[in-house]
Amino acid sequence: MQLGALRALEFDRIVEAVRSFALTPMGAERLGRLEPSTDPQKVSEQLAATTETTRYLELNALFPLRASSDLSQLLGALTVEGRPLEPLRLIALADFLDSIDDARAGIRRASGSFPSLEAVTGEAASFKRETARIRETIESSGDIVDTASTELRLIRERLRKQRTRLRGTLESYLRGKDTAKYLQEQVVTERNGRYVLVIKAEHRSSIPGVVHGTSTSGASLFLEPLSTVEINNDIVALEEQEFEEIRRILLALTDSLRSRASDLQRTIEAATALDVLQARARFSTLVGGVQPALSTDGAFELQAARHPLLMREVLERIESDVVHDETASGARVGETHASDRSAAGRADKQSNAPVPVTIKVIPPATCLLVTGPNTGGKTVALKTAGLLAMMAQAGLHVPAADGSRLPVFRSLFADIGDEQSIDASLSTFSARIANIAAMDRGLAVPALVLLDEVGSGTDPIEGGALGVAIVDHFRRRGATVIATSHYDALKTYASTTQGVAGAAFGFDADTFAPTYQLVYGSAGRSLALEIAARLGLNPSLVAAARQNLSAREAQLSEHLAKIDRDMRALEHEHRLATRERQALEEAEVRVRHREEALRQREETSRLHLNEEIETQARQARREIDDVISQLKTKTAAIAQEGSRGVSTGETGSVRADARAAIDTVVKRYLEPLEEPRPDVPAGHAPVVGDRVVVGGLGLEGVVTSIHDGTADLDVRGKRIRVSIRDLRFVGAAVTAPARVNVQLQPRDGALADLNVIGCSVDEAIARAERFLDESLLTDQRIVRFIHGYGTGQLKRALAGFLQQHPLVARFATAPPEQGGGGVTVVELKD
Repeated sequence: MQLGALRALEFDRIVEAVRSFALTPMGAERLGRLEPSTDPQKVSEQLAATTETTRYLELNALFPLRASSDLSQLLGALTVEGRPLEPLRLIALADFLDSIDDARAGIRRASGSFPSLEAVTGEAASFKRETARIRETIESSGDIVDTASTELRLIRERLRKQRTRLRGTLESYLRGKDTAKYLQEQVVTERNGRYVLVIKAEHRSSIPGVVHGTSTSGASLFLEPLSTVEINNDIVALEEQEFEEIRRILLALTDSLRSRASDLQRTIEAATALDVLQARARFSTLVGGVQPALSTDGAFELQAARHPLLMREVLERIESDVVHDETASGARVGETHASDRSAAGRADKQSNAPVPVTIKVIPPATCLLVTGPNTGGKTVALKTAGLLAMMAQAGLHVPAADGSRLPVFRSLFADIGDEQSIDASLSTFSARIANIAAMDRGLAVPALVLLDEVGSGTDPIEGGALGVAIVDHFRRRGATVIATSHYDALKTYASTTQGVAGAAFGFDADTFAPTYQLVYGSAGRSLALEIAARLGLNPSLVAAARQNLSAREAQLSEHLAKIDRDMRALEHEHRLATRERQALEEAEVRVRHREEALRQREETSRLHLNEEIETQARQARREIDDVISQLKTKTAAIAQEGSRGVSTGETGSVRADARAAIDTVVKRYLEPLEEPRPDVPAGHAPVVGDRVVVGGLGLEGVVTSIHDGTADLDVRGKRIRVSIRDLRFVGAAVTAPARVNVQLQPRDGALADLNVIGCSVDEAIARAERFLDESLLTDQRIVRFIHGYGTGQLKRALAGFLQQHPLVARFATAPPEQGGGGVTVVELKD
């Protein structure tokens, strides 16, 4: 990528913003080198990893990485053989290594799949044994505990004894009547590492001892009595032994980490990679970014794109000193960072959020020419296109809407702004031509070429011709070109050249204020005079400028104005048509849902009817079996009454009784299925308006239309389609039927209730079935079943019934204020 193009797009400021989220010095250093990749596979993997980390952080706390600001220097000192680390540095390193273990454990415990994060932390080694030993040996203050080694414990015990002995000896001088009078002060102090008394200079010879110095005034001497010299010598020797033993302990702790240099390097690399991922993810969340699709056909499409450097939150991240705050103290788990909190509390430097703009270059077009008024947003749109493309290739989400897609470019070139150089004797025009010449030499496709006000800085006619040639040259070389211009030659080129799309930024027709919305297919007007007037230029100057326009220029301006008006009208009609199409699609979906609900209800009714018939058939068989059993019992009883045979009369009587019992059973089960039928001519086929009954369902309705072998019925305001063979005639059609629309209203109250407390399971299920059917026909969508607490048998039975019912969308226990566990709330399907 051309570094000058990245600077022109201010990619370095995006890097600063991302770097501000780093939790470790190594992560901050690596993020500072963030740059776009030209490898499509690598770009795809980086974007996927950013998406995965963003999803993780939405559900879990921030990675608990803790690192001191001098961690890099600490790790450098670790590479020096034979050099022990200071106690506090060892504590800091142990804290850092433990934080990596904590982060890895958190990722493993998280619900969901996070393969990229698991792969990164899987490279880290565990140093729990080493860090535990460091914490056992070194206190948080940096002091080495006595139990660090047996030798250290013994040395310190002897030191305490000798110091106690020394203190007692010196205090005897302070308390003694013969010696106290020679002391300048009643204190014991230290000089050159030895404990001494402060005596008056004139009594130098009164207490035998070694003088270790005098006061500034010379009035006092620091004297070590001869009786304490040997004790002081022992203390000094023991302190030297203590120092050497502590050094040996610290070196052992340091070497325990140094001996695992390769594991330590892999762990540090894993922590750095994890830090980079969380920084990219948190920045993506800050800008409301999405993962763009990577197109392979060259399609460049940014839906509702926003320039990140126009967002107040991003500017505050860049301006605040967050790197020092987060790396010096470390981020604490679950806390909001100071810079995150400050975004809402600071002065609103950027009062207006950036206006989204859709930028698209869809094949077969490979060039987009943007025109429109000054201050209309052309240059910002150009920078947005280039910057977001580079952000995506750096593994960052882009602040745009879903549906955005971008190619992976091998090279990026941008000619934006004034590049004149006095030192190089280059004018604005010369500098821009030199830049474009360098683009041509370094072009490697797929390439993105951004040209702002191409051809400007010279004669408009020649500049327009040159601009057309430049744009067409890069387009023919296979680059994706996005250019801006005010020149008529380029507007004509965009309107008449295949493969070149034109778009213009809109403006308010009354005030000429920019709307910052791109209108595709429009040539656009520059509105130089109108905007000059709006910005406060003397009206007489504007009027004089209008008079200077030629007739051709004025005619062209009016023609472009008419095109703009027509385009706005078409846009309005397009929006209306889109809304109507969406409304029709939603209505169609609702109709399909209702038809499906009726179909499921019909199927459910069939199933329930079949189950009821089977139940009744089984009951009838059992009763007939009982009759046959009674018949056999009576026959056997008659036969046993005597040796005589059974008479014909007795046999006939028994048979008659059995036949009567069977007839009773048959009549009891068949009578409910028989319905009175009116006299209908033989072979009568239903016609529109006939009242019929659907056999098997028992539903009565009116025929509304006849199809091949099927008929549409109106059943209590609902439309169903059934086979004509299943219909039974009830009443003939009326010559001129009156159309009556009956709308069944839901039951009173926010919720419809069915109280089944006290019912058996079978009764409750039967009542629930009827209740759901009635609720569907009255368009009631939320109902409640009141079953109470009891043993829970009714609740479980109803739950099983509702789980299988085709009309039920979902059900759940009611909230406490609506009955809690004693009530089940049911939502029916549309």
